[in-house]
Order: sequence, then structure tokens, then C-alpha cells
Amino acid sequence: MRRTSVFFGLGGLVALALGWLAFPRVLYTRQQQPVAFQHKTHAAKAGTSGCADCHSLREDGSFTGIPKTAACAACHAERMGTSSTEAILVDNFVKPGRETPWLVYARQPANVRFSHAIHTKRAGILCTKCHADQGESDTVKVYEQNRISGYSRDIAGGSAFHSGRGPHGTRMSDCEGCHKERAVDVGCLGCHQ
Repeated sequence: MRRTSVFFGLGGLVALALGWLAFPRVLYTRQQQPVAFQHKTHAAKAGTSGCADCHSLREDGSFTGIPKTAACAACHAERMGTSSTEAILVDNFVKPGRETPWLVYARQPANVRFSHAIHTKRAGILCTKCHADQGESDTVKVYEQNRISGYSRDIAGGSAFHSGRGPHGTRMSDCEGCHKERAVDVGCLGCHQ
């Protein structure tokens, strides 16, 4: 009887280890970004005054997202230094006039409607509230894509922004908590289609 319990316990531990360690490696593909962009370096050397210098809102209030290569070309039409990262950007994307195929960590699911304008302009919420210290980082994390859903792991597990919210980045419960703090009730259809 005791021997059976030991084998059962060991089997349970092996199953847990496989589930916690092996399954995510099977479920997610891992890819590097095409260019190892350094937010901190750009903020310090280029003198950018904040996120909106590159990640701005259009006149209609919609978010422009990741800047086009033309925005990079304003400073990087030619190589400015000896960085291999800059060489990749200039040689592979700026000079040929190709858009950089960035892998988007925070692409929302199709049933989610999110307005940066309402949150940043109307509510006055700083980018760091949701994106933490992303602008202070000089490393680019590996992009992990769920093989089943096609979404980034950072939408439903794993932190793109090292936000201190644990291993899951910004979650729906974070949004609900912020709305509750500010006494803003939008109901389900305020954010979901």
C-alpha cells in the first residue's frame, strides 16, 4: 500500500512538472524581434520626451501603435554609429524602404475594444500605469505566440512589460481594478464587442 502511494505521488509530481515546464514550451513558438530596439537608449540619446514622441494618437483619437520605418529614418537614414542593431535597421529596412515586421506583444483579441485616447487624454492615465517601465528597458524580450490562438503569450500569460503584476502582464482583472478605483463602470459591452 505504501509503495503504491509513493509511486502515485511520484507520478503526480512528474505530471505536474510536465504540465508546468514542458507544456508551455510545446504550446508557444518563440521568436526574436527583427531589431533589438532599445527604448532607454533612444530616450537618453535622442532626447525623446516621452512615449508619445513615437507612439502617438491620430487626429481621430485612434492609437498609431508601433511607428513606421519612416519615423526611424528621420534619424537613421544612414548609420550613425557602429552598432550591429542599427546596421540591421538601416540596411534591411530603412534603405530598402521596407516596414520592420515587428512582433506585437499587446495585440488585443478581436472581441476587445480598447481606446488609448480615452485612457490617456480623457482620464489622464500615464502609459506606465499599464506598460510599467518598458520605456526604461534596453532589452527586447522573446516574443512567444500561442500555436492555437495565434495571440502573444502576453495577452493571456507572461509579462511583456515586467509590470510587477506577476507573470501575467496586464490582465482583465487589472483593468477592472483600475475602473473600480476610479469609479468608472462601462459594463461588458464598454470593452467587449
